[in-house]
Amino acid sequence: MSERHERAEHPGTTTERSGGIPPLVPVILSGGAGTRLWPLSRELMPKQLLKLAGERTLLQDTALRLGVAPMVVCNVEHRFIVAEQLREVGLEPRAVVIEPVGRNTAPAAAVAALMLAETDPDALILLMPSDHLIADVPAFHRALDAAIPLAAAGRLVTFGIQPTAANTGYGYIKRGAALTGGFEVERFVEKPDLVTAERYVASGDYTWNSGIFLLPVRLFLAELARHAPGMATSCQLALDQGRSDLFFFRLDEAAFAAVESRSIDCAVMEKSDRVAVVPVEMGWSDIGSWSALWQETGRDGDDNVIQGDVLSLGSSGCYLRSQGRLVAAVGLKDLVVVATDDAVLVADKSRDQEVKAVVETLKREGRSEATQGTRGWRPWGWYQTIEQGDRFKVKHIHVNPGAKLSLQRHWHRSEHWVVVRGTAMVTCGEGSFVLRENESTFIPVGTAHRLENPGKVPLLLIEVQSGEYVGEDDIVRLEDAYGRGTE
Repeated sequence: MSERHERAEHPGTTTERSGGIPPLVPVILSGGAGTRLWPLSRELMPKQLLKLAGERTLLQDTALRLGVAPMVVCNVEHRFIVAEQLREVGLEPRAVVIEPVGRNTAPAAAVAALMLAETDPDALILLMPSDHLIADVPAFHRALDAAIPLAAAGRLVTFGIQPTAANTGYGYIKRGAALTGGFEVERFVEKPDLVTAERYVASGDYTWNSGIFLLPVRLFLAELARHAPGMATSCQLALDQGRSDLFFFRLDEAAFAAVESRSIDCAVMEKSDRVAVVPVEMGWSDIGSWSALWQETGRDGDDNVIQGDVLSLGSSGCYLRSQGRLVAAVGLKDLVVVATDDAVLVADKSRDQEVKAVVETLKREGRSEATQGTRGWRPWGWYQTIEQGDRFKVKHIHVNPGAKLSLQRHWHRSEHWVVVRGTAMVTCGEGSFVLRENESTFIPVGTAHRLENPGKVPLLLIEVQSGEYVGEDDIVRLEDAYGRGTE
């Protein structure tokens, strides 16, 4: 199912709130790799950037829950995609902070709080993972309305999901004494075994830990200093030594790499005596597996989820998805079959958590399929490898309107370009010229060149590379509009 909204409008989510309530700032954490949803989700294009459960990506749905410009913390590989996806839904990010290395959720939250402490020290941070599904957004808004007074009164607030089953894949929260709008947190519990989870659910005293938090900036930084001494100081150093890069902010790599990697639960929430929980039923899922996605997606009369070019005969309870080629499924039961252009996953739905082990095995074997697909995303658009062999590669290149590649040269390959759709402005050596549909040109090895799209529609072309080496690292950037460095 997809989130039931086009664009959520929530009263009081502007930067200035009425009635003395502090400003509310959404902070979206977008650093995950989503390896359990391989082969669709990969490190260079993880699940939060994919359209898995609707017409928008999970990141876009997360940002639209409040309809307010968010701050996003992401890694360097995703920065342009994140910015572009937010603009696609009409949101200009308040900031996009780039983590040079992953350090879990506590340092990411600390960086966001330290940045806001300089401009909005009384703000409330709504900390949200970018890859969660919330089907009932109005219910989430009602829970947020209950949580805001608790946070304003000096509580770190977490949102607890009313359990629908004894799930062993989630952490649990035991509620304590009642508060207005919520409960004190008696304790957090790590992922339990099945018997323990069943006992928790039967008691009615436990909720799932959603990983969504409402944090007063001052209080969170004070509790961070109290329970994780040195983390805020180290994160502040990464900020002080960081730098702006176009419309991003890059944390200093050396300083941030020295920060301890810890989750916000372990660093602060499990230790603080100022934590409250607001229980909520809002159709929440972290979509942490193919079976979870099967559960949250519309199914046919045979209990199958079918997406893409799929023919199913006598199959039931399956998740069947194709990203291009025909998939024919005959007599299957409770299986996951996902086909991309470079990999096919076939798994028992009850063992889909083991997909992560597939990715780990591929990494150990040095297989590129572990981390990337055939499509590579760039700030100007994307390219997709169609065919590759000895001394040649064929690519499909998509250039966004108004975008341009770097001025570059290659030492080991020449290139042939054929325009399929749109208009191309080509720089080759000292000259520049226009190519239109069904026109072509040749770029000799070692020649400085650039491709631009001066039009208002996407530019599509086919590139045929030939030479002794056709790797992506055979590139010397002479000039670049996206700050990616030159020779």
